[in-house]
Amino acid sequence: GYYADRWKNLLIPKSSSTKTYFDTSDQDPFCMYNYLLDITTWNKSIRRGFITVKITDYAGNTVESEINSEASTFQQYRRVKILIGFYRDLDKISKISLTFSTKTLIGPKHKLRILQMKLKSLNNPER
Repeated sequence: GYYADRWKNLLIPKSSSTKTYFDTSDQDPFCMYNYLLDITTWNKSIRRGFITVKITDYAGNTVESEINSEASTFQQYRRVKILIGFYRDLDKISKISLTFSTKTLIGPKHKLRILQMKLKSLNNPER
């Protein structure tokens, strides 16, 4: 089997037509825990880039999200909703860290100023 986020790179070069069937479950190794990140930024100029999220529980366990394949556009006072996926689930989150990146090595580094942020578990909406 292939991980669902990597199947194109592995299978498409091997044949001209590919049929793909995804098998997912709530058990390792094929599980993904999804969260909805809802943020409002207050930068004056438009920023375009990627957000990576790290969550930490009270025991000190940390898990980092997989980076999205598409960049998001952030404008002043506009809400942006991003689907974030983790390979491991943490029950009681004590800390959330965001990293903003434009994925460019050359050029100025930009900050993304967050006015409001909500992180909601889609697998466990009661959290």
